[in-house]
Amino acid sequence: MKYGIRSSGTEHGLVFTKTIVVDKMLDMVGYIASNDLSQVKILEPSAGEGAFAISIITRLYESALKFKFDFASALQNVIFFELDEKMVKILRERIQEKFSSWGLDIEIPEKLITLGDFLMSKDSFFNVIVGNPPYVRHENIPEIEKIIYRQKFRTFTHRSDLYIAFFEKCLRMLQEKGTLAFICSNRWLKNQYGRNLRTFIGNHFTLDCVIDLEEAAPFEEAVMAYPAISIIKKSKQEEKTKYFRIADVQDLAKFSKEMLPIRTLNLQTTNWFSVINIGSAYEKNVDTIDNQGFRIGIGVATGCDKVFIRDDFKQFIEEELLIPILTSKDLKDNKVRWSGNYILNPFTASGSLINLDLFPHARDYFQSQQDILMQRHISKKNAMHWYRTIDKINIKLVPKEKLLLPDISGNSHLFIDKGSFYPHHNLYYITGGKDQDLVLLAAILMSDFVKKQLLEFGNKMNGGYPRWQSQNLKKIRIPVLSSIPLAVKERLLNAYHRSDIDEIDALINLSEISTFKASSGQINLF
Repeated sequence: MKYGIRSSGTEHGLVFTKTIVVDKMLDMVGYIASNDLSQVKILEPSAGEGAFAISIITRLYESALKFKFDFASALQNVIFFELDEKMVKILRERIQEKFSSWGLDIEIPEKLITLGDFLMSKDSFFNVIVGNPPYVRHENIPEIEKIIYRQKFRTFTHRSDLYIAFFEKCLRMLQEKGTLAFICSNRWLKNQYGRNLRTFIGNHFTLDCVIDLEEAAPFEEAVMAYPAISIIKKSKQEEKTKYFRIADVQDLAKFSKEMLPIRTLNLQTTNWFSVINIGSAYEKNVDTIDNQGFRIGIGVATGCDKVFIRDDFKQFIEEELLIPILTSKDLKDNKVRWSGNYILNPFTASGSLINLDLFPHARDYFQSQQDILMQRHISKKNAMHWYRTIDKINIKLVPKEKLLLPDISGNSHLFIDKGSFYPHHNLYYITGGKDQDLVLLAAILMSDFVKKQLLEFGNKMNGGYPRWQSQNLKKIRIPVLSSIPLAVKERLLNAYHRSDIDEIDALINLSEISTFKASSGQINLF
């Protein structure tokens, strides 16, 4: 249980692939029994109970029968890695059962299965690398290993999932003209933590194709994995890659690269997903949110919410230290329902830590929680500041109007806090503008026009909703608000207050806003 237990009761990293997916991936890399596989060196870096391993051995055996080479000798070209000792035992038993079913009286070669951390193993080279690398989020990776992986793998940056390191190590182990096929989360194709990996692949490899399986249930259990198959070759780099989507896993057997992709990816940039083409003639009439006088921020991270955020603080903590706080849970079903939580602010208005002796109730409370707070990295880094939140709290933010954007939300309506709350770290916020500019911005951000841009830059959640993330909000472009005619502004504002998304989309698509007068002439968003 190196990486902990998931809510399903299974270990983090253990997600078993359906046979139909395994077979298709092996077909796509050319590891098929109708080929002579006697000299093909193949690696599965995270074998588990053998979803890929059993198919690989079976195909090698069938190839040996067809081409009359020695199966036992050819097994020397096959390597399986597995971290879990129990899984290794199961895998050995399954392989031995296969040998027996074929009437083979041979032992499993010593080098066939390696027990250990593949990422720390010595490099060797392979013609084919295939598998389902571990699904382990950044926060579930032990700290000491994060340090080692960051030193060892240049692509393992930011808040990388463990599979990023698997990608880099395996790609470096490919022989010339070799092929890698992984099924894993598609997040690396868009997210910030995948940027270095995308650059590495774009510079040295060919991304042959991507098959999006988000809707296809390719695993033996239901997991929130957003899976995709990526086929990568060590060969001359191509500028474009086909991106396919399959909705039913049974259709995977019929998949062909000759089918019509849903889009192409541009490998010559760090953002492989092309941005909506607004048109160079109109670039001056659309602009980013930042450039129009707004500020995008994210709420406070405390490092221990259960200590700093409670709904009963007013009963025993000095009131001047308490700030009403909104979390994403308060913004549900297109309504704001404040849960009554306050955050205990350990900072003065100037940004320094409060003197606990001046606030005896807060002092007694913090001291009762000191053991918990001292476990945090920020407290260990500076023991004198053991009672601070990770982020400083800027009290001046509270009275400002704020457009609130939950990172992950199914809400169609965007909320504006008139100046009553502080946002939690699972909320992004936008401040700035004048008059009703913030409301106008909220209306535009609710539009399909913006949603499409967000989906270009980032990943969608279940239900097709885009994520509100600062890195993507700063990239999208919207009409220059000062150029929108007053009559159109009024209609957008009215549509916002009625939560009339259809009206907002109609306004942005119809001539009232798609061809309005701008300071430099006409603008046409489409």
